[in-house]
Amino acid sequence: MVIERAGFQDSTQPQRVVIVGIRLGRMTRSQMEASLAELARLIDTAGGQVVARASQEIHRVDAATFIGKGKVEEIGALAAEHEAEIIVVDGELSPVQNRNLETSTGLLVLDRTAVILDIFARRARTSEGKLQVELAQYEYLSTRLVGRGKTFSQQAGHIGTRGPGETALEYDRRRIRERITKLKRSLSHVQAHREIQRAKREAVPLPFVSLVGYTNAGKSTLMNALTRAGVFVEDKLFATLDPTVRRLRLPSGREVLLADTVGFIRRLPHQLIESFKSTFEEAAHAHLLVHLIDGADEDAAQHVEVVEKVLAELGLHQKPRLDVINKADLPGAIYRGEAGAIAVSAKGGSGLNELLGRVDEILRLDFHRTVLKLPHSRGEVLSQLYRVGFVINVVYEETGTLVDCELHRKFWKKYREYEVSAE
Repeated sequence: MVIERAGFQDSTQPQRVVIVGIRLGRMTRSQMEASLAELARLIDTAGGQVVARASQEIHRVDAATFIGKGKVEEIGALAAEHEAEIIVVDGELSPVQNRNLETSTGLLVLDRTAVILDIFARRARTSEGKLQVELAQYEYLSTRLVGRGKTFSQQAGHIGTRGPGETALEYDRRRIRERITKLKRSLSHVQAHREIQRAKREAVPLPFVSLVGYTNAGKSTLMNALTRAGVFVEDKLFATLDPTVRRLRLPSGREVLLADTVGFIRRLPHQLIESFKSTFEEAAHAHLLVHLIDGADEDAAQHVEVVEKVLAELGLHQKPRLDVINKADLPGAIYRGEAGAIAVSAKGGSGLNELLGRVDEILRLDFHRTVLKLPHSRGEVLSQLYRVGFVINVVYEETGTLVDCELHRKFWKKYREYEVSAE
């Protein structure tokens, strides 16, 4: 069964869109303009074309239409003037407001959440990502069936299979509940498989580093620069959704696992945060979070606040974190970050050696100094120690090989049977 809300259609000609900015409460005009500019980029990513903009300052949300009646008429006229097909409101509309706006304007009306869900649906590539996006879409749709029973039933088909007396609206609600239950069950199976993969990965004693940051900050570019991962890169929001994990060699010679994650954004829909929690779990298991910030973006400080808020919502705000300012080589770079932040150019390559050195240094704080005595027959263990630890000295004796080294505390127990002394 597929019941989906109409959105941006795949075609050679982008759909024409009017966007509506809302200034509410303590929001400043510059904040509203920044959010509206970001919405325009989201629409471009989704395949639409912004042909006109409107904005309104409101003291309270209108329960019927979100914005005032006069503004609804003005936007309808603006859309007609520019031959727009869609109106997008930079806020979160209730089902009633959404329906009333569509009735008044005669056009499809979407809110910010619907646009982001549309992008995620287009960008998901793995089976898990597709399941997560579909679940988020159905969670969003489940509250938006009021007054649309006939429409959704026609899209779903199989009306003749309903039981006697069951209305189209009740039928659609039941089918959506059933689909949500099935998706959650499927995701639980995928998550169980991910746990098995993670357990296998953790059996190989490599520290785990996760890239986080605002969408389009350059995480995929940095991932490619450091590991030659070949991750898809595009100057669009949410260019990549599915996590990528690659090995990375640090200056000390030890190896770590580096993971990319989905980018954050203002007002990331809660449906997506809930659905993508299993993806964010990659960051939850990290020993270090590398927070990449676009230093050339005038809204970088606000983006940092958004990332910190989402990390707190995911319970990751206490993780060790290293701030990295990307695009620091550009003339327009204005954000410098807090003390201790590292300036790099993921595209140009400057600052990457310093970044790797700092990652090496931070991870070493969690390393345990020990001396191991390896049997001559276990030469492969010495090779592993060079990869995963920091080998300080090696002495070959008749009875075995003494290795003075540092190992991450999480993996120290793997080699503890060979330990002869420790600090």
